[in-house]
Amino acid sequence: MVEVTALGKSYGTVRALDDVRFSIAAGEIVGLLGPNGAGKTTVLKILTGYLQPDHGTVTVDGLDVLTDTLAVQQRIGYLPENAPLYPELTVQSYLRHVAELRRLSPEEGRARIAAALAETGLLDQMTRPIGELSKGYRQRVGLAQAILHQPRLLILDEPSVGLDPTQIVQMRRLIRALARRSTVLFSTHILSEVEALCDRAVIIMQGRICADADLETLAAGTAVLLTLADEAPAARERLLAVSGVAAVERERDERGVHYRITAERTTAGAPVEALGRAVFDVAAAGRWPVSELRQERRTLETVFDALASGAGVEDGR
Repeated sequence: MVEVTALGKSYGTVRALDDVRFSIAAGEIVGLLGPNGAGKTTVLKILTGYLQPDHGTVTVDGLDVLTDTLAVQQRIGYLPENAPLYPELTVQSYLRHVAELRRLSPEEGRARIAAALAETGLLDQMTRPIGELSKGYRQRVGLAQAILHQPRLLILDEPSVGLDPTQIVQMRRLIRALARRSTVLFSTHILSEVEALCDRAVIIMQGRICADADLETLAAGTAVLLTLADEAPAARERLLAVSGVAAVERERDERGVHYRITAERTTAGAPVEALGRAVFDVAAAGRWPVSELRQERRTLETVFDALASGAGVEDGR
């Protein structure tokens, strides 16, 4: 559905995007995650055809955004961070205006407006002026205009910004429901949003992609955690001798002796699983008093913090 290759963009001397590359398959829900100022909104504006890159290519549904901009925009629903709403119009009048801009026939427009109002829970607000609505309902109106033409790709820029906890939960439900019909890409700096909604996360920092993987892969650690009920002779030395081990950290507390055994390769998944089996074999051969042996699991927060530290990103930037 989306293919981004070698994307670059600068604002004067500030390099906003640097060789950004990622793809999104049809039907995925992908979170574009990064701190403030990382380049998320710039990526979305280029994807929607509102901003031209300095170099690189972007295709949506097989169409080049730069040369087939109008055709791409017909396939996209876009909710920017600040929704383009007219406070003096009623919800229904605003959506009718959007339907006309989308060149829907009167009959199709009425049907699509009714469907969008129902999907976003706005039926009981349709005759109210937008300026009188709460922040949560205004976000729903913005989402309604984005889905009015039933786009193949739905792009949401910080859809939960400014919402209270109840409204955030409601917005998540809406996005999940809409994802049954549309591929969804949304940007956020809220980690819980990605964990609650996404199949995959693309993490961008200082204009560069730092990680691109499904959440399960990101959560898989690069270490095996071993706990022994008591000391075992030369345990650390024997663990360091295991093929594929890069480092062994040891600490002791009232629960026993704990070892964190790090794999040589930083990729998660099969190498760490193989390392776990090798550690088990060593422990079994030595008849060590094993209390626990498991693969390390990481939260998205720990992954994000590690990447931010490696990229030199300050919190809140």
